[in-house]
Amino acid sequence: MSANLDLVRSIYAKWERGDFGSVEWADPRIEYVRADGPEPDVWRELAGLAEGFSDWLKAWEGFRFGPDEYRELDNERVIVLSHAGGRGKASGVEITTKAAALFHIHGRMVTRLVIYVDRDRALADLGLEG
Repeated sequence: MSANLDLVRSIYAKWERGDFGSVEWADPRIEYVRADGPEPDVWRELAGLAEGFSDWLKAWEGFRFGPDEYRELDNERVIVLSHAGGRGKASGVEITTKAAALFHIHGRMVTRLVIYVDRDRALADLGLEG
């Protein structure tokens, strides 16, 4: 298994435990992108990453997710196909989705993280099949 795949698996292990505060894996100049969903946006640097994650998590009650598959695309990119769900605090609606996260990695640091609420869009953007 590659070092990049190990890195991404370790990040997901922390996230699954609810540890979203550890950012030793993130480059200080990281770009965090929410590519789709109700509020697509882009944040930069560690403060932006924290703000973007915090905004997302605050919108949910009982937010949960987990990886379904890890794919190493090349020497610098790993995509994680996952499932996510929870109850929207504003709407009260229970939502479940098949999502994806694309990690761009350079020198054992994540330089760009792109989150897709819609897994199919991620795969289409990357020219991949499910």
